[in-house]
Amino acid sequence: MTLLYKSTRNTDNVVPASQAILQGLATDGGLYVPTELPKLELNFDELAQKSYQEVAYLIMSAFYPDFTEEELRYCIDSAYDTKFDDAAIAPVVKKGNDYYLELFHGSTIAFKDMALSILPYLMTTSAKKNGVDSEIVILTATSGDTGKAAMAGFADVPGTKIIVFYPKDGVSKIQEKQMVTQKGDNTYVVAIDGNFDDAQSMVKSLFNDAALKQALADNGKQFSSANSINIGRLIPQVVYYVYAYAQLVKQGEIKNGEEINVSVPTGNFGNILAGYYAKQLGVPFKQLICASNPNKVLTDFFQTGVYDRNRPFFVTSSPSMDILISSNLERLIFHLTGDDVAQTNELMNQLTSEGKYEITPEMKARLTDFIGDFATEEETKATIEEIYQEAQYVLDPHTAVAASVLAKHKEANTPSLVVSTASPYKFPRVVVEALTQKEATKDDFDLVDELYRLSNVVIPQAVTELLDAPVRHNRVVAVNEMKPCVTEILAIK
Repeated sequence: MTLLYKSTRNTDNVVPASQAILQGLATDGGLYVPTELPKLELNFDELAQKSYQEVAYLIMSAFYPDFTEEELRYCIDSAYDTKFDDAAIAPVVKKGNDYYLELFHGSTIAFKDMALSILPYLMTTSAKKNGVDSEIVILTATSGDTGKAAMAGFADVPGTKIIVFYPKDGVSKIQEKQMVTQKGDNTYVVAIDGNFDDAQSMVKSLFNDAALKQALADNGKQFSSANSINIGRLIPQVVYYVYAYAQLVKQGEIKNGEEINVSVPTGNFGNILAGYYAKQLGVPFKQLICASNPNKVLTDFFQTGVYDRNRPFFVTSSPSMDILISSNLERLIFHLTGDDVAQTNELMNQLTSEGKYEITPEMKARLTDFIGDFATEEETKATIEEIYQEAQYVLDPHTAVAASVLAKHKEANTPSLVVSTASPYKFPRVVVEALTQKEATKDDFDLVDELYRLSNVVIPQAVTELLDAPVRHNRVVAVNEMKPCVTEILAIK
């Protein structure tokens, strides 16, 4: 059987990988998942000697069988090059008793670079493969990191435009400056008066707007997504879990086949879902620890089987996790039902109409791969200080959430890997306040210098180049103005 991609909402919607990448969101509103998981023999003694690019080819060629070797190697080699400041691409470091998978060595110093560096190449290659000559319009919502990483990838890519919506007061000042200074004649950044869930929900509705879809087609355009709902985002994230385990074997920190626990700071559920797929492929993960901040909708789901977004929304020090609608969870729900489209539709419709749903006891019994827990704001700051004092290692607040939750579920004889999703320089205010135990009164860019003085961690170029960068995008709209904003940008009626 050839691996294809099927929608979580419609058994008849089955497409090859390249079409799933082009569409992003399935035409019926569902998410694409593999019709089967590839059968791979993961020999970690051999993988330990391979480069990131070689591991990427092994995994992606199995998940994207309609790409030729030449096409896929072009995409991989173009993505994972000198734009990463570490030749390992995703190094694994030991600090204290734990290991950290550093996913912030790309051009925007956040883990989104790992997948968004390759997505433009996968997408433009997919367009050629399918004879698509329409302009591809990347429409996406961001909670801080996806937007910048996507724009950095798609800037001035022929045949594409990218429109990013972000919550005006829901990202760090560094994140915002990264977005509003983005270069590229095909890039558009718009702030909304609302939160990330508002932006994401409206973007989904625009994807499912039949009249808008027709208007786009009449004007030679089509939507696609750079969010982690796109399997062109999700599958590249599987790679770094396989690579991380192989690196631990290479470093002699674990024996081939030894189980480890993995703690992942989680918002939209894509990052940890990639870890789940890696485990299904044979990576010896014992527990996948789903770490949340006070917006702990996922913690409650894993502990009770009830997903309920009807709750207060908190703006926290880890803004990329300030999410109450975790889109990628639908893929896990689909698998928990035994790939039952009707049952998945029923649960997702309940989420839309009532804001909550409850899975069956049988489904809940299948969640044994996961532990869900959260860290308070106080615990997150305390963890930043503790790890620095103990290991002279500086965490960003998202990684600190994962480290804090890991500490609550530590197993004496099981090695632990923390997925480190951003550079501390992306959130200098939070980190400086945690390290000094004082309220920071300077602006974020002065705090970059203070963080350097405190930590001696080299300031990334992605931050230094922002200091004098001119603001190019300053539009702010209400949530209900997002659709007319899109049609205006694209000059369609």
